[in-house]
Amino acid sequence: MSGSHTPDHQPRPFVDLLVSIVAPSLVLMKLSGDEHLGSVNALLLALALPLGWGLFELVKYRKKNFIAVLGMISVGLTGGIGLLELDAGYLAIKEAAIPAIIGLAVLISTQTRYPLVRTLLYNPNVLNVDKIHTALEKNNSTAEFEGRLQKASYFFAGTFLFSSIMNYVLAKWIVVSPSGTEAFNEELGRMTLLSYPVIAIPSMVMMMLIFYYLWRTIRRLTGFTLEEALAPHLAEK
Repeated sequence: MSGSHTPDHQPRPFVDLLVSIVAPSLVLMKLSGDEHLGSVNALLLALALPLGWGLFELVKYRKKNFIAVLGMISVGLTGGIGLLELDAGYLAIKEAAIPAIIGLAVLISTQTRYPLVRTLLYNPNVLNVDKIHTALEKNNSTAEFEGRLQKASYFFAGTFLFSSIMNYVLAKWIVVSPSGTEAFNEELGRMTLLSYPVIAIPSMVMMMLIFYYLWRTIRRLTGFTLEEALAPHLAEK
């Protein structure tokens, strides 16, 4: 039945950025004063934007994304720290803990049949995995490739270690006012706004370098061009 059909998810990075980063930051920095929403209401609205968007994406597209769930937990913890007026130091710990947990999950996954780097980068949605695997077996290069894939997993975990350290430094540097105050909200908004260029962009660059490392390995061991190695639906584009 058409009513049970789950819509295809089309990535909307600019919308994600606007709803999850820019809008909450502006609410916290501009509307936290008593003459506007007040510190509590501004914090609630700022937290509701990414939380509501994440829930909307999960419900509409039924994508149970581990990282998305962690993101919503992060938002909830931030709200708890602000609303319960806990020491701002807990915010720095929380900011460092989330990427550290993901990085630890990446490391643990290397000891399982489903390492996260394989799920995120070496998967049929990105690369023609069956074709690559057949070529690796033909060239007796499967073991060498698996070793490189393991090394890529360690690099991948390292990107989250970088994010963890930078999150902690940024939070300790910017958020210094008592939680539950207008100043705390403004600092939280500034930290959220800065986290994208300071943390997210370098992390994305490192992710691209890891993919390039993986691609160079595939090219050397199979002789495929990029177009030949990409998943069919990507190669057609």
